[in-house]
Amino acid sequence: MLEFEEYKAKLNAARPALELLQGALKLEAAKKEIEELETASERDGFWNDVENSQRVQKRLKLLKGKVENYEKLCASWDDMMVLCEMAIEEDDASMLDELKSEYDAFSEKVESTRLSTLLTGEYDANNAILTFHAGAGGTEAQDWAAMLYRMYNMWADRHGYKVKVMDYLDGDEAGLKSATIMIEGENAYGFLKSEHGIHRLVRVSPFDAAGRRHTSFAAVEVMPEITDNSEIELRDDDIEMQVYRSSGAGGQKVNKTSSAVRLIHKPTGIVVSSQVERSHFQNLENCKNMLRARLAEIKEREHLEKISDIKGVQMKIEWGSQIRSYVFMPYQLVKDHRTEYENGNIQSVMDGDLDGFINAFLSMKAAS
Repeated sequence: MLEFEEYKAKLNAARPALELLQGALKLEAAKKEIEELETASERDGFWNDVENSQRVQKRLKLLKGKVENYEKLCASWDDMMVLCEMAIEEDDASMLDELKSEYDAFSEKVESTRLSTLLTGEYDANNAILTFHAGAGGTEAQDWAAMLYRMYNMWADRHGYKVKVMDYLDGDEAGLKSATIMIEGENAYGFLKSEHGIHRLVRVSPFDAAGRRHTSFAAVEVMPEITDNSEIELRDDDIEMQVYRSSGAGGQKVNKTSSAVRLIHKPTGIVVSSQVERSHFQNLENCKNMLRARLAEIKEREHLEKISDIKGVQMKIEWGSQIRSYVFMPYQLVKDHRTEYENGNIQSVMDGDLDGFINAFLSMKAAS
């Protein structure tokens, strides 16, 4: 039973990394904070302050999730070790496939948990707001933006995150012109902030009757959701609001009235819009959330002390500014130009397999 002896050795070698994670995750401090927050939530009048009680409950959920995830890793290690010993003792090779599958999942989870300890940014634990913009090139670029939209939805689904559509504007013939989604889950922004930038596609266009190869660009903006409104103050004097009718196939359900909203942040020139909700007030709230997120993302990325230091931002959706290339023809390869990480299984990437790119980026940042 050589294979099981080898896995037993791998598990013993992995044990120190598992123990190091306990310290990196600061689990003892997390357990102490859980006790304190639970005690606070049992006090009279706690639920009268809705805003504070929601903040406490959110923090509790995050801390408990961290502790439970680590405990599951330890339980998985114990189960695999027992499986190895049983298989060796009973000379039973039938459990090898199960062990291999569990070990691969365990190793992947240990690595992703290790990388989560690198997420120390101010907003890393927050939900993420992603906005997609098609570049120049009409239908081809709009189809590429829709492909990216699908890719990140599938990434979220793989990780058990919830996706909420905040804005969606259909393309002229196919795809989308722009869209905004919120991905809800612990560390969503911390993991996805590496995806902010221009994404380049090279393929034989399905919209070209001559079957020529095309290069298309789309921009992905990644921003943290700001849950506490006081963190990012929006002054009425700095905002211009425009109300209009929703348009395109995606807006037919809500375009009975002028419910769509566009906000322009005058100091920076940032523009956000929402038209997916039936209510003008809901779309306005979506816009405010997106604007706060945009300002917070720029503040963090440019290492600014305060929001008023933001002078405006322009993302050029063109050649030379891309962070990643997706080549379908003449060969298949996805390559990140910042980390040099690449993956030749392009279909897997388009189906949401982005962890290799995200992990490479986080490791690069941690080493710098």
